[in-house]
Amino acid sequence: MNGISVLNQYKCISNDILAKLTTKLNKSFKSFLMETLILYMVIPGRINFLQLGRYGKSCEQRFRQNFSKDFDWLEFNLSLADRVLTGDRKAIAIDPSFISKSGKHTPWISYFWSGTASMTQRGLEILGVGLIDIDTKNCISLQAVQTPDSHTLGSRDANLLDWYLLVLKSMQDKLCGASRYIVADAYFSKNSFCVGVQAMEFDLISRFRNDAVLFYPTLEKPTGKRGRPKLYDGKIDMANLDKSRVQKIAIDKGELYTLIAYSKSLKQKVRLAIWYSKDERKPKLFFSTDINMSGKDVIEYYRTRFQIEFCFRDAKGFTGLTHCQARNVAKLSFNFNASLTSVNLAKVMSKERGIPFSMASCKTMMHNAYLLERFISVSGIKPNRRLNDKLVKEVVEFAAIAA
Repeated sequence: MNGISVLNQYKCISNDILAKLTTKLNKSFKSFLMETLILYMVIPGRINFLQLGRYGKSCEQRFRQNFSKDFDWLEFNLSLADRVLTGDRKAIAIDPSFISKSGKHTPWISYFWSGTASMTQRGLEILGVGLIDIDTKNCISLQAVQTPDSHTLGSRDANLLDWYLLVLKSMQDKLCGASRYIVADAYFSKNSFCVGVQAMEFDLISRFRNDAVLFYPTLEKPTGKRGRPKLYDGKIDMANLDKSRVQKIAIDKGELYTLIAYSKSLKQKVRLAIWYSKDERKPKLFFSTDINMSGKDVIEYYRTRFQIEFCFRDAKGFTGLTHCQARNVAKLSFNFNASLTSVNLAKVMSKERGIPFSMASCKTMMHNAYLLERFISVSGIKPNRRLNDKLVKEVVEFAAIAA
């Protein structure tokens, strides 16, 4: 396989997925989308409308106009996930990500929590929805939706959790076919969110705060007398577990205990997994609203959730997730999703080429192949690919880390 075929392979993967979409695209928008996804992997610096016009074959104005159009990123990325995520256990991971942005006229700019800075900062926020594979420890970003500012949410008489539930509700039909489990961090372990997720026929896997109030389920059988049956016995003391009521699971680097417990905050029984690490004093409390789930699955599902953070990291570092300078919600949304989808395409390409995934290597090879193809087309020379295959491969993989 010669070097320039890296570019051709990227195009073929995109074309194959576009052909499977239920919504048919016109030829003009399809060519624009293909060019955009390639340029996100080719441009080495900032990725904005000016740079897209410089590196692409289309003018800057074409990119500005088409970024405001709708596209079904969720269906596109679900098809990509089928080519990468081959394990049997899958879950839907959700995670808000802070986008550094300034400007008086940037839509929905407000103060949002930044995990990197461990404080609220002025900027934008997106809710990332991804599909994680617990067996292969991988993640494909499905869609990113921008979070409205506090004033907009207030005018709708809603809060952040209401908005996140509304986003999931809009994707419910397609997400149900991917997995029945939603994995989220401790912020989402609230009764209102849990009830909303279960109303959509999903089960929530998350983590309790360290001071969560949990009870042992009652061992008494119903008496048949009037009144509500007893739900639980005593409060669970994490420092002195009743070993007769928990199951210990063999696991490395610590101790894991599991049981069905009653949560005071969620007002329901949950499958609780208590993780005692050798390095930390207080245990971590993981849970699933599916009480039939094993404790080992609960902790493995939750730990794999962090893979969605790597999608954000790669998109911010290589495909311009934070670079768009538009002052329009639709254009910003198109940039967020195009950036994350480019990372997904790179993962598919790496898997099908049989090389370790490295965003730096993928971008380097794509950039070199794009420049080499441009030089050849501009020069008007038709090189003998069979004779020059070794030289072309060497040029394309120059400076690649894991080629």
